[in-house]
Amino acid sequence: MAQRELLQGGCLCVAIRYQVNGLPFDADHCHCSQCRKSAGAVMMSWMDFCSEQVEWLKGQVTELASSKDIRRGFCQHCGCSLTYRHLDYPQYVTLSIASLDLPQKVQPTYHIHTDEQVSWLNIDDNCPRYKAGKTLTKSSN
Repeated sequence: MAQRELLQGGCLCVAIRYQVNGLPFDADHCHCSQCRKSAGAVMMSWMDFCSEQVEWLKGQVTELASSKDIRRGFCQHCGCSLTYRHLDYPQYVTLSIASLDLPQKVQPTYHIHTDEQVSWLNIDDNCPRYKAGKTLTKSSN
């Protein structure tokens, strides 16, 4: 049996730190306008965990209600985008891949909201693309 992966990460100013026991059950690149604006980037890369996998070691995120059911978490000191939370799925925690100490440990497997992708961004990968979102469900391994 393989040893569980322990991932750590946090914000730019190190006011917030977390660790995650195990790899995510899902990971994606999101091209929606809200992710772009909240991150200040042309897309945002996210990873999904069951909430019991995530342990907050230091500090806490400040949340913004970016829409009726969505809460986006960031560091109130440096502004680093850290979390995405859908109120309909309290059993999951979605974290920014870029906030990992070793982001190369998690590779997204698909793109969502490609109907909002900036026109000049050319992506050369074999990941499936979805024009809108994709239902978040933990796959059975």
